[in-house]
Amino acid sequence: MNYIPDRITKVEGRSQDPYGGSELDVPTWPVEPGRYRLVAARACPWANRAIIVRSLLGLEEVVSMGLTGPTHDERSWTFDLDPGGVDPVLGYERIQRAYFARFPDYPRGITVPAMVDVPTRSVVTNDFPWITHDLFFEWRDHHRPDAPDLWPDECREEMEEVMQRVFTELNNGVYRCGFAGSQEAYEAAYERLWTAMDWLEERLADRRYLMGDRITEADVRLFTTLARFDAVYHGHFKCNRNKLTEMPVLWAYARDLFQTPGFGDTIDFEQIKRHYYVVHTGINPTRIVPVGPDESGWHTPHGRDRA
Repeated sequence: MNYIPDRITKVEGRSQDPYGGSELDVPTWPVEPGRYRLVAARACPWANRAIIVRSLLGLEEVVSMGLTGPTHDERSWTFDLDPGGVDPVLGYERIQRAYFARFPDYPRGITVPAMVDVPTRSVVTNDFPWITHDLFFEWRDHHRPDAPDLWPDECREEMEEVMQRVFTELNNGVYRCGFAGSQEAYEAAYERLWTAMDWLEERLADRRYLMGDRITEADVRLFTTLARFDAVYHGHFKCNRNKLTEMPVLWAYARDLFQTPGFGDTIDFEQIKRHYYVVHTGINPTRIVPVGPDESGWHTPHGRDRA
């Protein structure tokens, strides 16, 4: 899917490639506290990233947030959690209207997360990897004093490699299993997924987080898939070699993050299950939403903070 490539940057009109140092040929918008609204959904793993990063960096008073409900129709996500089903800031009943306010004939998928320009009530960007990247790099002047360094310079190259593998093999890997069109394609996707899961189990055995002793963007990107694994991906997407709770290291790691402010408090398991089991009628035509699994285990001691 192609996303709207615009970025919100500290210096308007200049979008710099943080890895090559060259300027990127994409439209930019200026960083202005209070001007933009992050529209997200707790059910969506891609949007969940932005919700977590906004919280970790302390940007709640700088970038407002509107939350859609867990389900959507063929048109777009809707604000059915708000009184009257209307976002109180944008005045819209569905995020599609922000896209059409800027692109009347917008031809691609209406996705979350999306950054919306409040004065014009029009979408700025829905390019989810850049949204979280820029919340860190471009909004630094507005971070809370103790905000974590989500992109540490000393491990940037390795972190990029780790995030790329997490993205292709885990974040996308579960979808590759769930939407496989043939037995052969499913089994190939299944093998790739579990090879990556075993790699992560081994990698995290001797370090608390993916890049060592502190949380980075890589952990945010992995967490949103792990949080949904047993509730959705294990059964709904047939990723069922074993449950996350049956992988001692990954399960402890996931609980550690879940119990960290900014992570678990962004998770709503009922919304997550409702989204996948209701929206994906090709996989679950009855739209029956499972009652389980038991969520209480997420709050049990994880032991990852021991020296």
